Amino acid sequence: MCVSTGPADFVGTTLYLGRRRHERHGLIEVLGYQNTVRNLGDGPNAMVLHLPVPWLTEGSFLPVGRDGDVLDAMLKAARPVLRGGPDEPAAMSWMDGSPAVEVFEHDVYTVVLAGDPTLIPDALHRVPEHKRPVLDRELFEFYADVFPGRAIALCCFDNADAQRAKPLFLWYPPVDRDQLVLPALDCHSGAVPDLDALVRTDHWLVFGTDEAEPGWGAEVRYSGRIRRKLRAFLPDAVLGADFTEKLLPNGDFAIDYDDLLRGDLSGIERVRPGGA
Repeated sequence: MCVSTGPADFVGTTLYLGRRRHERHGLIEVLGYQNTVRNLGDGPNAMVLHLPVPWLTEGSFLPVGRDGDVLDAMLKAARPVLRGGPDEPAAMSWMDGSPAVEVFEHDVYTVVLAGDPTLIPDALHRVPEHKRPVLDRELFEFYADVFPGRAIALCCFDNADAQRAKPLFLWYPPVDRDQLVLPALDCHSGAVPDLDALVRTDHWLVFGTDEAEPGWGAEVRYSGRIRRKLRAFLPDAVLGADFTEKLLPNGDFAIDYDDLLRGDLSGIERVRPGGA
């Protein structure tokens, strides 16, 4: 993971997905993502994230600020128990009245967020020139075809910023109560991903839930300075699975929620668009 708009090398990916009952937003899912990126192109580049909801806003992206080690803390807790393989965001309406495309700054990225990915290339002029990648419209037509009804985030960066990125965290209401799906489609060339390809994964998957029985998972020890507003979105305990140096079909990772509640990660599978 992930898909880039130009040649790049992404290594050491950590993917987090958890469910949590937030005091303000109710039952939510929180997605976390971090890796080390090396831009192999001459100019700006971007990574493309497909998300399981029809629309998000800037308020879904959680600023980590000085708490840039929170995903490291989750991973540190998860590794010994491997199984199987600015202000708080306001509540939002997920469909009605949403703008066609949002463009905003988040950490080192300029994010272009759209419910219709085919609108992203025409919004690129709103990205600062030093972060503005060259886009292939065919890539965004691909996302519209294979992930209909899903929001797409284009996270633009320049060479100077690529190594300084903090983890991305964002939240949304659960779409499928029976399954958790982590976006992990892979293509680092800027071309359309090959859904029939085998790809070498370099992932740690980390999961959290506050609906499990006491004693589930390993306790996460966050830094004592972590802000309360961010902490409200993060898990108390986690489980993790190692998918580094594995050759797998291209696609996302998925697990049945009942298996997660039992602490059984052996059922993690790769799924193509549409659940195949």
